[in-house]
Amino acid sequence: MKHNHIVAATLVQPGQRGLSLVELLVGLLLGLLIIAVALGALMASRAVSGTVSDASQLQQQASHIFRVMGRQIRQAGSLRLLLSSAKKGTDTVDVADPVAFEASAQDFDPAHDTILGLDAPGRAQYKLTVGYSNYTQPLHGSAIETSLQRNCLGQTNSNNLILSRFALDARKNTLRCTGAPSAGAQPLAQNVANFQVRYLIQSPKGDARLQYVNAAAVGQDWSRVVAAEVCLVLFGIEVINMPADSRYTDCASSDGTAESIDMTTLPAPRTRRLHMVFRSVYQLRSQGMAG
Repeated sequence: MKHNHIVAATLVQPGQRGLSLVELLVGLLLGLLIIAVALGALMASRAVSGTVSDASQLQQQASHIFRVMGRQIRQAGSLRLLLSSAKKGTDTVDVADPVAFEASAQDFDPAHDTILGLDAPGRAQYKLTVGYSNYTQPLHGSAIETSLQRNCLGQTNSNNLILSRFALDARKNTLRCTGAPSAGAQPLAQNVANFQVRYLIQSPKGDARLQYVNAAAVGQDWSRVVAAEVCLVLFGIEVINMPADSRYTDCASSDGTAESIDMTTLPAPRTRRLHMVFRSVYQLRSQGMAG
């Protein structure tokens, strides 16, 4: 009778020893250095991401403000376009009929209601006011004439007049807009550090040269204004570790001078925040057509 013997091989491992205290401390030190480098890179990435996000948000906000203000300024002084100037409103309009703007509108005087401004408005005053005639017009597929005119708040002031008035609330850093005199002002944008308007007037006697002036220089003859330059300074919400003496050039004031602003010494909530300056010029398309 055969017996099968199973031989178990025993692996004999060499003796092991632990790490010395010096080796352990070196390993901990290397780990801490790696963590410190990773945290530094993370903080730098966070700062860059916050700055980029702030800049993108400020650009979008400026685009919104300029879109709202630009629409109102460009349309300032406009009157109803008569599709047939020689016919009554109830007559059939022919494509060959001559067209013309109406000579006047109820409750709207183009010489005084088109554009007005103040260099240093008071508490109940406005930096810029623009207006134009409100009227109804026939729409395709509808027998009812409807007004499509809206002010800066998307509202209709009255049946005859559209007004938009803009001012900066310096205490809350808010650009505000209002329509009708009896209506309350509504915020159009926040984090607005400065809001300035300059006006372009054309020299008399047909001279093609344009000149930048403030509201005081315009005086009472606002019919000379052919365009308006709007300047805004917006600031972000992220605190930035910026170098000392970091500056930006502010909007030109009413006397035409632009101050250099140190962003590291500004009061809260603007301290060490990203500031961006935006400018845009809008032509008053209807200015000079009446009168």
